[in-house]
Amino acid sequence: MTFVEQCIHDCLPVWQECLDSEFLRRLADGTLDEACFKGYIVDDSLYIREYAKVFAWGMTKAQNMEDIRTYYSLLAFVNEGEGATRLRYLAQWGLEDNAVQRLPQRPENRAYTEYMIDAARTGEGAAECMMACLPCMLSYAWIFRKLLERAPGVRETGYWPLVRDYAGEEYAQKCRDWMDYAGQLCAGLSHERQARCREIFAACSRFETGFWEMSNHPRTDV
Repeated sequence: MTFVEQCIHDCLPVWQECLDSEFLRRLADGTLDEACFKGYIVDDSLYIREYAKVFAWGMTKAQNMEDIRTYYSLLAFVNEGEGATRLRYLAQWGLEDNAVQRLPQRPENRAYTEYMIDAARTGEGAAECMMACLPCMLSYAWIFRKLLERAPGVRETGYWPLVRDYAGEEYAQKCRDWMDYAGQLCAGLSHERQARCREIFAACSRFETGFWEMSNHPRTDV
């Protein structure tokens, strides 16, 4: 088992909590209140803005052009791939991304992104940045594949475009690529830095549970 695979293995119980959250259970069976889903998409829009700053710290701490290109490709994939679906949902509700970006992050969202950015900023190198990014990426691939297996009828709901983005093979392959890259970054690290990377990965996985719990309550400002 690789270093990254061990981190995932250790956090699977937390990811299972996310999968079993009321928000995702209701999304899977089509009974989720649309107001909750709208709040989730708005919060995700604000999250992605801050998430991009973690990639920026990764570029800042990069030791070569390959690392810079990797972080740039991650940012492009998040912005162009995941972002397209998010923008379509916003447009469906008559919301513009520029207007959404002026809204505040909810406390659970803000605590999560502040932790990620601080972990990347204070880390010794690109490894800490990557380990802050990975739990969101990898947990979504795991969660939405499991959700689709559990509730194939989600294909018939308005939430299918979101599920499709994360349950598909293209996203799974990207996750494998990112895991390989993170493994390269973490190879040969000192015991202390590996421990810190595990700590960051576990903490960000735990923040994911808070994000899903938050999303089960609609925002009051959209």
